[in-house]
Amino acid sequence: MAAEVTQLLEGRDLVVDMTLGAGGHAAALLEAGVHEVIGVDRDPEALRLAGARLAGYGERVRLVHARFSEVDEDAVGEEVGGVLFDLGVSSMQLDRPERGFSFRADGPLDMRMDAEGPSAADLVNGLPERELADLIFRLGEEPRSRKIAAAIVRRRPIRTTDELAGIVVSAVGKRPGGPHPARRTFQALRLAVNRELEELTAALPHAAGLLGPGGRVVVLSYHSLEDRTVKWSFRDDDRLLVLTKKPLVPGAAERAANPRARSAKLRAAERIGDAA
Repeated sequence: MAAEVTQLLEGRDLVVDMTLGAGGHAAALLEAGVHEVIGVDRDPEALRLAGARLAGYGERVRLVHARFSEVDEDAVGEEVGGVLFDLGVSSMQLDRPERGFSFRADGPLDMRMDAEGPSAADLVNGLPERELADLIFRLGEEPRSRKIAAAIVRRRPIRTTDELAGIVVSAVGKRPGGPHPARRTFQALRLAVNRELEELTAALPHAAGLLGPGGRVVVLSYHSLEDRTVKWSFRDDDRLLVLTKKPLVPGAAERAANPRARSAKLRAAERIGDAA
């Protein structure tokens, strides 16, 4: 949904891209007349790749290695015209099996975005069965979580993505032509490993605080837990005017061209001017 993001943020003096990734949104914003972008990412590899991609923009780009919950007024030092979040795992991370994010390619069961803290393997092999089932149910919205957790515990230790995906398939089956049965389990583990919902909950009020009057915060989310968090945060923040009563979604052409975008939802809000 690059066109929608650009339309909402084009021409602004300073935008903070809280999830820089490979730098695609940052480049589009700079081409659309944004004067300067601060690109934030917790993944050092993403910063390295994005830095190379954006090098031609010179001093119009600043790169920051941080979790987005750490980026507040003190960290930025000035009011900004826009803040962008493109949540979830990036294509760059999914396409590298050694990062352990994908159930479609074999790799170590890691899923950490910044190589800190426990990995997915630590959770899978260390949590009691009930806690593991609760995690998969709560963060993956997986109704078969107890059956999956029991199968995991029986087969521990589990070290690779392929092992885990196979165990989930053996526990719940696989419908021909349907989505992969391990997708919700992998989502739950990734969210837990990286504390993504906690990060988002902490970061959204900070983002509103960064904005000058008329500044906008734009969030792309990819599943209902993220989207609800954004919806409620915007609704409950009296500094913000919600611009999207219902989330924007990709059109048919974009869904066909980029299947990973099919679940995207975009919400935006604008900072209200302080009362005189």
